[in-house]
Amino acid sequence: MPYRYDSSAYRDAFDNNFSYLAGFWRNVRRYGDRPALIDPGLTGPARTWTYAELAAVVAELAQGLADRGVRAGDVVTFQLYNCPEFAQLYLAAEQLGAIASPINFRFSPGETAHVLDDSVPKVLVYDGSLGESVRAALELAEHRPDVLVAVDGDPGLDGAEAFDQLPAGPGIRSPQGDLTAWDETLRLYTSGTTGMPKGVSLNNAAEVLTAHDVIMHFPLTPQDRTLNMTPWFHRGGISAGGPQPVLYAGAASVVMRQFDADAVLDLVQAERLTFLIGAPTNLGLLTAAQETNPRDLSSLRGIVTMGAPLERAACLRFQSVLTPRIFNGYGTTEAFWNTFLRPADLPDHAGSAGQACTDDDVRVVNAYEDHPADPDDLAPRDGVTTGEVIMRSLKSGYAYVNKPDEQQAKFRDGWLYSGDLGTWDADEFVTVVGRKDDMIISGGENVHPVQVEEVLNSHPSVADAIVVGLPDERWGELVVACVQTDDSELTAAELDKYCLASPMLADFKRPRRYRFVAELPRTATGKKMHYVIREEIRRPGAAAELQSP
Repeated sequence: MPYRYDSSAYRDAFDNNFSYLAGFWRNVRRYGDRPALIDPGLTGPARTWTYAELAAVVAELAQGLADRGVRAGDVVTFQLYNCPEFAQLYLAAEQLGAIASPINFRFSPGETAHVLDDSVPKVLVYDGSLGESVRAALELAEHRPDVLVAVDGDPGLDGAEAFDQLPAGPGIRSPQGDLTAWDETLRLYTSGTTGMPKGVSLNNAAEVLTAHDVIMHFPLTPQDRTLNMTPWFHRGGISAGGPQPVLYAGAASVVMRQFDADAVLDLVQAERLTFLIGAPTNLGLLTAAQETNPRDLSSLRGIVTMGAPLERAACLRFQSVLTPRIFNGYGTTEAFWNTFLRPADLPDHAGSAGQACTDDDVRVVNAYEDHPADPDDLAPRDGVTTGEVIMRSLKSGYAYVNKPDEQQAKFRDGWLYSGDLGTWDADEFVTVVGRKDDMIISGGENVHPVQVEEVLNSHPSVADAIVVGLPDERWGELVVACVQTDDSELTAAELDKYCLASPMLADFKRPRRYRFVAELPRTATGKKMHYVIREEIRRPGAAAELQSP
């Protein structure tokens, strides 16, 4: 008989070794005396943990959680700012075979209560400053975690304990539970722009492949020192140069509790940081701070932005002021980033989200109002025709917690339907132009907010803009711009004249009404929340408050 390969031994070895924790413990052996986690002391004493020291903390935390009844498959929820305890708890939960589930520290009590009832965690760890919000959430929720732990400050709740009481010796240094590559290890809640947050289940294999993706695309090496400036509770925070890939690669992760542009630039110069990761809004603030007070940024090997579209003019400015090595990753909580724009693609493709990542398939399919397109129903690769961006990725989560209907609608035939609208060209560079839900239909024509916003943002007095549709009997919808500006003299008439003069905007797409604000609503990942503005301008009497050109 001809030889037939028996994959059973390989599958067994794969399941036993293809875990995120296995990668961390390999680095403990390889790089025990090298820094793993660095707290530069911006809000307290400076602290550094080597890989050996971090391993000891993780083992003792795992023991403490086990002593409190945490077992494989249990959910450990933590509502924390970026801090050393975040990374330590993430590792300790997985050490037990439990599911680490960081959530947004900006959640309202109702949103936190929703997560508690959705995931039914065994443990809730929270920042001490959030005590009153957590108390309110516990009163609203049907489920109360068995263990409540506060990081920093007075626990403030009956039955809660301080984080310092959690570690226990001698510690659990061998990963617990019979987990395979396909078991859930990380659960993230989307910071979506509509509705209650959804839990996205990620397994061991997705975590490892996510780390591999970052290692390939930066590329990330054991010699690097990275600072992710965005909150770690979302996937772009924990996974894009945050603790997940950094500790898997053997590099060092620098902690910053809350973003401060001047502090970041000072750290680059003092600590010789090699990668910064943040949303375009972060980069805009860094650019302004660097122009005001230049620092030595020569150690940077790159700045990676993600979480929101990167406009062409902004990209070119970042390259000029910060570093020529600007990268842009585009993706979702479900699938991490799926396209990547590299410095070699600039300036020709500035404003694009790049091409598909190495292990990913990305397509732009035709968008229909009443049904999803088939994955092979491709939009023309002409850089103009708009369709829905879909992706197929090895590092994607393909499940929503307790939401089978939404899961079935979002994941079809192995593809994730993102709900984002975009174009692609002959070389499959994808440009994101907005959300399907945000598209405006005015006079029967489609108006994509991102295109209008980019023109408005090029005006020197405009910091940023959100463009939405207002119902209108004649046109169906009027294009309305909510403009963030510090210029009290800026008028609707001036912006209308500016849009009329722009060669990048058809007349029918220009805003017919304006509203001026000091700040725009955003998600934690920096995405503009169009639905908030849309709801505000549609409330009774609000339309009369808008300015006409």
